[in-house]
Amino acid sequence: MSGTSLDGIDAAIIESDGQTIHSLGPSHYEAYDDNLRARLRDLLDKAAATGRESVGHADTNSLERDYTLAQAKAVDRLLAANGLTTSDIDLVGFHGQTILHRPQDRWTWQMGDGAMLADYLGLPVINDFRGADVRAGGEGAPFAPLYHRALLNSDAYGTPQRPVAVLNIGGVGNVTWFGEGDEILAFDTGPGNALMDDWIRRHTGDAFDKDGALAATGAVHQDRIDGALDNPYFDRLPPKSLDRLDFSGRFAEGLNLADGLATLGRFTVDSIAASRGHMTTMPKAWYVCGGGRKNSFLIRELERVLEVPVEPVERLGWRGDSLEAEAFGFLAIRSLKGLPLSVPKTTGVPQPMTGGQLHRPERVPA
Repeated sequence: MSGTSLDGIDAAIIESDGQTIHSLGPSHYEAYDDNLRARLRDLLDKAAATGRESVGHADTNSLERDYTLAQAKAVDRLLAANGLTTSDIDLVGFHGQTILHRPQDRWTWQMGDGAMLADYLGLPVINDFRGADVRAGGEGAPFAPLYHRALLNSDAYGTPQRPVAVLNIGGVGNVTWFGEGDEILAFDTGPGNALMDDWIRRHTGDAFDKDGALAATGAVHQDRIDGALDNPYFDRLPPKSLDRLDFSGRFAEGLNLADGLATLGRFTVDSIAASRGHMTTMPKAWYVCGGGRKNSFLIRELERVLEVPVEPVERLGWRGDSLEAEAFGFLAIRSLKGLPLSVPKTTGVPQPMTGGQLHRPERVPA
């Protein structure tokens, strides 16, 4: 898994039948090298301006090969570090890097060559998880809620009293609300880390504000946030989803470094708080995954605004750093078995929808 924060690659091993989680194996993370990250970011900006015209260009194809090779090497390193080989693996779930997400046009683009990865690893690979959902009229996101549900239903992991919210703060924020029984609702809340990351990268060259330390020294300019919250997205009924570049941090222009970070961070917090208006009952607690759970400024502000416990998913025994990678391994198994990857209350798809494309390798693993 490589998410909208453009930080790097998570790989994880999971054993499951697509319904029950039997065990979680080792995991691995490696950051993108600066060149690959910069090329991906350039493509994001280009695709936002040109749409589908970016697909199929020679430079795009070259980037896709390099990106896929980076993913393959991450799998190699995960296996090697744990004394495993490809013969220990049955199936690979390969999400790809989201470049452009336009569900209103029934189109989404997750870069990554599934056939190339299958041939490199000598293993069956499933990718293009979101395509069928979007073509059927769904939002194509969020896509981890069914994995969150499996974890919550597992006796081996934390089973908090419901209603409860699982909040993912990646480049974009999304929440899954779990009520009594099988009640579920999922949607993108608004920006996650993306606006803060872009701000600090533009002003200092750093990739992110570690632990929210700089944001904590800044002043929040609430008048600017109030204007940004007028965006009609927040009034739309869920399920609903966003592209990473759907929101801009321009409303913070003219502020100093720390004030800009504090203001953009508080915008993320306020957009998450606003998501409660779509929930029939308020969560008793929020459990946070994604890189944003490590931003102490965000977590402190969320606890103050939400007025209930806001804790990392590790409190439930979940693995926050590898959760998304585990989710797409779980979804790959479900895809192979023809089970739904999304349901009406998670993406707005008309009916429970399976998906994914299976690529079988042309060589046998060593």
